[in-house]
Amino acid sequence: MPDELPTETPTADFEVTCEVEGPTATVRVRGEVDVYTAPQLRERLYAVVGDRVPTVVVDLAEMTFIDSTGLGVIVGTLKRLREAGGELTLRSPSRSTRKVLDITGLTRIVEVVD
Repeated sequence: MPDELPTETPTADFEVTCEVEGPTATVRVRGEVDVYTAPQLRERLYAVVGDRVPTVVVDLAEMTFIDSTGLGVIVGTLKRLREAGGELTLRSPSRSTRKVLDITGLTRIVEVVD
């Protein structure tokens, strides 16, 4: 009999929440941002941009991993925000996430605060 597949979905340990206070939206990311979870993050971030919130802060304190799909979501959000006259800030990345942001050059085009 073949091994059973895990019943847990790949997004079980992922969560994205958003709080809007005045002109600033804070989007908190918990867990891994990868090919499975990036669409949820994209949906939330693009909704904020669509709501014309000019300042978006993405809190990465509880994000444990990001792949190229997740990085693409950040770049796409940055582009949409800038086209609308807004700005994006990445807050509290882990040491490993900060290294990925540095290597990819994102720290040169988006504000990152520790």
